[in-house]
Amino acid sequence: MDQQQSIQRLSPNPTVFSVAPMLDWTDRHCRYFHRLLSDKALLYTEMVTTGAIMHGDKARFLAFNAEEQPVAFQLGGSDPKALAICAHMIEQQGYAQVNLNVGCPSDRVQNGTFGACLMAKPDLVAECVAAMQQACTIPVTVKTRIGIDAMERYDEFKTFIDIVAASGCNTFIVHARKAWLQGLSPKENRDIPPLRYDFVYRLKQEHPELEIIINGGLNDLATARAQLDHVDGVMLGRAVYHHPFLLADVDPLFYGIDRPAKSRHDVVEALIPYIQQQLAKGLRLNHISRHILGLFHGEKGARLWRRHISENAHKPDADERVILEALEFTR
Repeated sequence: MDQQQSIQRLSPNPTVFSVAPMLDWTDRHCRYFHRLLSDKALLYTEMVTTGAIMHGDKARFLAFNAEEQPVAFQLGGSDPKALAICAHMIEQQGYAQVNLNVGCPSDRVQNGTFGACLMAKPDLVAECVAAMQQACTIPVTVKTRIGIDAMERYDEFKTFIDIVAASGCNTFIVHARKAWLQGLSPKENRDIPPLRYDFVYRLKQEHPELEIIINGGLNDLATARAQLDHVDGVMLGRAVYHHPFLLADVDPLFYGIDRPAKSRHDVVEALIPYIQQQLAKGLRLNHISRHILGLFHGEKGARLWRRHISENAHKPDADERVILEALEFTR
């Protein structure tokens, strides 16, 4: 298949390329910045628990800018009733999708009985998904691993998928590593368990009716795009966060959209009005600027760009001038 044929077969569906939910990183300021680089990529919130939404500051946890769309909200929880209530609220707020986290291996998540440990309870996950679907009309998806702890065989992974899919879930985002719930940190769980892309490819072959998105170990767009020969979509996380200008090539490469290329300087200038707006609401500059430090990675002045912002954006009187001053180092 040549490149033009490959582009033509791509769906306008935003799940073809998505930016992973990353705790403490993919907040609404990060997503606004990422949207300036790609019109089409599906963006995700950080994971938010049902308890935080139901008993905390709902407005803060559910807030997003309309310009960020399409945005999927990732939920953490294992109580079907609570998940249903939150899914309804998420739809009412205007999100495009709601995703159930069955992949995070951290101790804090396990203690709350959600995340990757739910792979051991596929019937409960199916019940959760069914409850969420009854409560909203937007797509309900599941992000999972290929296994946990002693789960080594493909058949065990497929059994989990089969049970959850029977509840009506049509889209699975699969981090192609299993998770060790004891003995490895969340960071180590992103690197140490071996990648098994073959598990995800086989799942798609055996379940052509399901939408399968692959995640894990994808660090460049060429490698990610090659995955579309096997699955329906790709999800990148840290590679995009640390090198955000990768997103500038997503729309032409993954969606076949031919448009004038954006420069890094164009993106910064487009971000300035948003920065001014948020500062006027009392936000500190470093809450936004921390997300743009990698924009000039590998380019002239990248080190000075990062240094100037890092040394000045946290100051109480810091405003957009800090960013514009840093921009001069890159010219």
